[in-house]
Formats: sequence, C-alpha cells, structure tokens
Amino acid sequence: MERTDLAEAITRRMMEALWHRGPDEDGLLVTPSAALGMRRLSIIDLPGGRQPVFNEVSNVAVVFNGEIYNFRQLRRTLEGRGHAFRTNSDTEVIVHAYEEWGEECLREFRGMFAFAVWDARSSGASGDAAQGARIFIARDRLGIKPLYYSSANGALLFASEVRALIASGCIAPRVAADSLESYLLFGSVAEPSTLVEGVFSLPPGHCVTLAANAPPSELRSKRYWDFSDAALHAEGPCPKTFQEAARQLRPLLEETVRDHLIADVPLGVFLSSGLDSTALVALASRSQSDLHTLTVVFPEQQFSEAKISRETAKHFKTNHQEMLLTPGQVLAQLDEAVSALDQPTMDGLNTYFVSWAAHQAGLKVALSGLGGDEVFGGYSTFTTTPRAEFVAGMGRWAPASLRRLTARMAVKIAPGDAVRKAAAAWRSPEDFPHAYYFTRILFTPSRVRRLLAPYFESVEQRGNGQATDSVWRQRMEETARQARRLDSFTSVSCFELQSYMVNTLLRDTDSVSMANSLEVRVPLLDHRLVEFVARLPKGAKYRTGVPKALLVEALSDVLPDEVVGQSKRTFTFPWELWLRGPLGVRLSQDLANLSPPLQPYMNPRAVRGAWQNFVIGQANWSRPWSLYVLNEWVRRHLTGAVTNTSSDATALRPAVAGGVSNPRS
Repeated sequence: MERTDLAEAITRRMMEALWHRGPDEDGLLVTPSAALGMRRLSIIDLPGGRQPVFNEVSNVAVVFNGEIYNFRQLRRTLEGRGHAFRTNSDTEVIVHAYEEWGEECLREFRGMFAFAVWDARSSGASGDAAQGARIFIARDRLGIKPLYYSSANGALLFASEVRALIASGCIAPRVAADSLESYLLFGSVAEPSTLVEGVFSLPPGHCVTLAANAPPSELRSKRYWDFSDAALHAEGPCPKTFQEAARQLRPLLEETVRDHLIADVPLGVFLSSGLDSTALVALASRSQSDLHTLTVVFPEQQFSEAKISRETAKHFKTNHQEMLLTPGQVLAQLDEAVSALDQPTMDGLNTYFVSWAAHQAGLKVALSGLGGDEVFGGYSTFTTTPRAEFVAGMGRWAPASLRRLTARMAVKIAPGDAVRKAAAAWRSPEDFPHAYYFTRILFTPSRVRRLLAPYFESVEQRGNGQATDSVWRQRMEETARQARRLDSFTSVSCFELQSYMVNTLLRDTDSVSMANSLEVRVPLLDHRLVEFVARLPKGAKYRTGVPKALLVEALSDVLPDEVVGQSKRTFTFPWELWLRGPLGVRLSQDLANLSPPLQPYMNPRAVRGAWQNFVIGQANWSRPWSLYVLNEWVRRHLTGAVTNTSSDATALRPAVAGGVSNPRS
C-alpha cells in the first residue's frame, strides 16, 4: 500500500471513531507527508463550513474543533490587510490569521479551540514536505477543547479524543500504570497524562510546531498563555475597590454571554437553581427572545431543583423544559454512558445524562455555568485550603512519629472523609499547594498504596522511581509554582482552573456532550473574564462568608432574590441513594472482577473493601463509584482493541496524521 493510501486509511479509522462528534459530514486532506481529517457538527454557516479550509492558493489548510467568538472582528481586520474570504465560517479566520501573524495569531483568538494548521508554503506545488512543510497545533488557554497526541515509529498522530488514537491501530492500547495513581487520588487522570500508555494531552495554553520531516521526538510544546502571568501583569489600571470591580465586570459579562449565543441552530442554557446558570439566563434572555432552558429533575425531591428553576424560567420568560431522570433510566443507559467517556472520571456521568437530556430536547448548543465557582470563589476550597495549610503548618513542629500516631487516633475516634483528609494533611506537612491537593483527594495516599499494592511493589523491586517521576506530577508541581506567586484567593482559583476544571469538568463536558452531538459553551471561562478577575486584588473580589460576592454584586439588579438569598447548592445526582438500590447490585458484581488490563496493578481485595466500607457507612459513595467507572472503562476501551503498530505505523513514518472533530463550521 502506498504511504499516502495508508495515511488516508489510518486517518479515516480515526475519523470513524469520532463520528458521534460530527455526524453531519466529514472532510479529509492527504499529502505525501500528512493527512488531516475532521467530522463536522454544523452550527454556523451550515452550507459553507466544510473542512479542511484553505487559504486563497491552497497551501495552508486547517482542521478545527471549537469556536472563535471574535471571528467577525478578526475577519474585518484581515480583509483590511488584503485577505480574501470564501466562507462565513470562523474556521477560515484561523487560516488567514495564521498567514498574517504566524504563531502569534493565538493571542488574537477569543474562544475555545483545538486546531491543526498544515503549512506547505515552503514546499513544492505538490505539498511535499521535503522542502520544509510543517504542522502547527494549538489548544485554547483554559483547555476547554481537548487535543491528544501520540507517536508510533516516527509518525505523529493527534485527535480530539483518545479513542481515535486507539482506533488508528498504530498504538498499543495498554494501561498507563503511573496514571492509575493520579486517578485514585483525584477521581480523574491529571494532564498531560492519560490512562493510555504513550498518549498525552497538549496542555492548555500551549502550541506545537513540527517540521513534517522531523520525528515526533523533536516535538516541544510552547506555552503562549499562563494564568499567573495574566494575574500579575494587568494591561492598564486595575479596579481597587469591590464596587468599581463590579461596575467594570458587568459590561464584560454582557458582551461575553452575547458572543456565546451565535448559532444557526437551536440553543439553550442548562438551568439549575444555582447562581451561575441563573446569571447566564438573565444575560442571555436580554439578547435572545426565544431562549430555551433545560433542567434535569429527580424523583428524589431533596435533590430536585425544579421549583426554583421553574420560577427562574418564568421570571425570564424562557422556553423551559424539564427532563425526569430515574435510577431505572440510569441503570438502563449505564453501559452507553461509560462508553461515552473518553477517559474514566468520577464525575462524568452526571454531565452525560444532562447532555443526553439536552439532545432529547432538540438542542444542538447549550450554555453551561462551568467556571463560576472557579473564577469567583464558589467552592469550599477557597476557605478549606487555608485551613488545611494551617493544620499542615502545625504539623511541621511535631515529630513524624507523633504526627502518624495522632493521625491514626483521630481517624479511629471520628471516621469520615473530612477527618481522613485533615489527618493526611497533618501527617504530611507541606505548603499551600499541597494543602489544596489534600482538600481535593478522593483516596488518601495510604489507601492508594493499598489499592495499587502490586504496582508499587513492582516499582520498588525495579528501583526505577517510576511512581514518583510521572509527567502528571511534573505538571502539578508547575501549577504549584504558579500558585505560590499569588494571593490565597487567586492561588485557589489557579488550582481549580488548572486541576479539577481541566482534568475533570472540561474533559467530561467535551466528551459526553459530543457523544450526544451537542456543543456545550462556557461563557464564564472566557479568557478575558478570567484575566479580569484574576488581576483584581483580593479585597476587590472577596467578601467573607459570601460565595461569588463579586458576581452577585455585578448582577444584583437582574438576579432573582430567591436565587441570591439561598445557601450555596451544588447540582448533584442522588448517587448515594441509588447505590443502595439496584445500581449498587450492579457495582458490587462489577467490582468483584477486575478487568484483565488492571489485574497486574490493583489489589482486588482492597477494591472490594472500598465497596464494603461504603455499605457500612465508613466511606463516601464516590470511592466505589470511581472504581466501578475505572474498571468498566478499561474493560470497554482497552480490552480487545486492535493494534497493528508493527506494519501500519512503520510504513507511515515519517508523517503526520490527525483527526479533529468540529462542532461548528
């Protein structure tokens, strides 16, 4: 088989694995040195947005996943500089912006994006790479859109989902053993690692340029945006008072939400009883008269947010729908939901069922309030992290033996997750960053060692330090270095945005919404909004005992009193109750049998013990649930996958192959 034919075949396999992300149409570019493919979910410029999109002379091409919200302004600028456009899509703006500014084009884009530009301008007319063609790959600042890559025998492969790289047949679908530790500590795999060996994510705010004839070993990512730099280096004067900050925030919120409403298909808002989604509805309803809102409700009334959501929808005159979700429906769709996860995660199935409900309601685009807690200080971590640091600080003055003894005594006297986390902080005194991580842990480090006893034993026998040199640990330490430069409020925001947000919430939202052919937009993560709040002094954005005080103040005249006046509520599913019914029977049966790829690394007795601890009330539901998702995900994604690395990838070398889905234009 010719190399171009092989590259096309591999790319088509990857595209087929991404069909759910873009069922409307596909596109493919094949050159002697690269193959780029895409799947499209049509949202804007429905007839004219097919990809790849080229420049005027077809020597620069792009495949793109996401939204460039300021594409119209950029188009006017680029047309003024002589660029000719053939479509009305934002995708074409990327091509011409790259021509005009090179890598610096990233600083011009406002939106969520992952894209790849094939630049053949230094090559011959055939597009051959021998003369210097190159690939330019980039991901948005906050990591709203994912981008994964791998290499096989000198070939670079990239895609919007891990499953596409597995489907290429060019990589071995093996468990990345060191990522299991990350998953058990935090309920998801920390970037840039994935649970698949040899597959990594391009970090948020990073880009890569690679010559087409260069091996992937020469790939080096470049950071073009940094949260701490953005927080410390304000452009122009920064508000000093709470009131002035709220006044300046208001028009920025209005513009951001307005820009996120651009679509030629049905659009709605995920509406709960919380502040963030209500704020989006309040602002969106001013620009869109036929706004749809959707609320997922449960038979268990203590978890249902129907009452306040209905009142909010009535207040803003939206087209409101409610979707009732029962434990029977969850059990019936559980296999499909786990399959939709691109990586295992403790939280992902919540978002799956909300996205499924939106798809059932006929929506193609939905706005989500993700980011409000992280940016404006809604999480308990904004108060518990300083407390954990205080506990850890006291521990620095006590001998290690005394810390271990008192920690064990505390857990025996008052067993529970909060005490276990406090005991862990006391036992391992560190600084503020480590205090934050202790507030977010799922299993304590000692329990992780028990769950992964076979893995740690093999590491210790080899003596190669594999368990402590993981790339995800290096990334966490880099985040910690950034956070140490900031005040306590902004440092927690830094951790939340670069840890829980990107490793769990955004990854889950992208994969499970696209599994339902739904695009989810997150206005509160617009980078200008994030930067504005991050640059404020603590006193201008924080009020003791008032979560998200700045957001409340900025929208005080439009938010309903019943939403502002209620105590902080987190939209959550009744997993605790459901796991004590038929769903729990399913879990206990599953956890009794580890999937084969996990057996060399995990202690089956400790896994079963996590379920028993939940049954007797000594552990939170999230622990056995996270183990179930891990076990089922590995069983479905890494057991029986086909690989042909010895032939396909060798014949492909050196080359670039990529498949990117595009939920827009």
